[in-house]
Amino acid sequence: MDVRAYNREAWNAQVERGNIWTVPVSPEIIAAARAGNWAIVLTPTRPVPPGWFPPDLHGVDILCLACGGGQQAPVLAAAGANVTVLDNSPRQLEQDRMVASRENLLIALIEGDMADLSRFSDESFDLIFHPVSNVFAPEILPVWQEAYRVLRHGGSLLAGITNPAMYIFDLDRLELGEFVVTHKLPFSDITHLDRERFQRLVDEKIPLEFSHTLEEQVGGQIAAGFIINGFYEDSDPEMALSNYMPLFISTRAVKP
Repeated sequence: MDVRAYNREAWNAQVERGNIWTVPVSPEIIAAARAGNWAIVLTPTRPVPPGWFPPDLHGVDILCLACGGGQQAPVLAAAGANVTVLDNSPRQLEQDRMVASRENLLIALIEGDMADLSRFSDESFDLIFHPVSNVFAPEILPVWQEAYRVLRHGGSLLAGITNPAMYIFDLDRLELGEFVVTHKLPFSDITHLDRERFQRLVDEKIPLEFSHTLEEQVGGQIAAGFIINGFYEDSDPEMALSNYMPLFISTRAVKP
């Protein structure tokens, strides 16, 4: 199965349905960012610490990796950064294009695979902003390797990660607040779901997910050459499991 092609169309469908991560930011948020008052998220609710960013974004080259949707990239551009967005979904990129046109922002928009940054030269960016999104990719080690390559020395990779532990549960029953341990990790929609559940997912154009291990997520960044110097956890109040454990992780990793 061509996962990238399927997830491209699935995320296009999510835009049409108004998924929360596809709704562009308001003019008021952009105006505040221009005035120096801004915050963005890697995970559902907790803002990224200001100290994870350079003190002044003017002239900073930022790659928003798998980060379409008209949310984080326009804020960073309004704050002064030179922003490039690479995303797999054309409709997600259209959300950024709409905000850029509405607010007279300059944002480079590129459709592509988060694991293939070959279009960019070595050391092209000062910062990579990568919110929770590699859960939609079968392999993530290439993502870290490519991120390391295109970052300048001293640059940072800010990444949002889904806690893989949540995937041990039956996901249908989890939505009902029933915690039924079902799956062995690492989880994949393709290999772990029965035929009926998988077909329902495909029919509804729901993006395919892959849990990955913490060794791949955190250890993979270290193996790529990064030094991790920032870490926090987050949850989603709309998910019942958040009452018992943090569901998301954010890391700041520096290229020495």
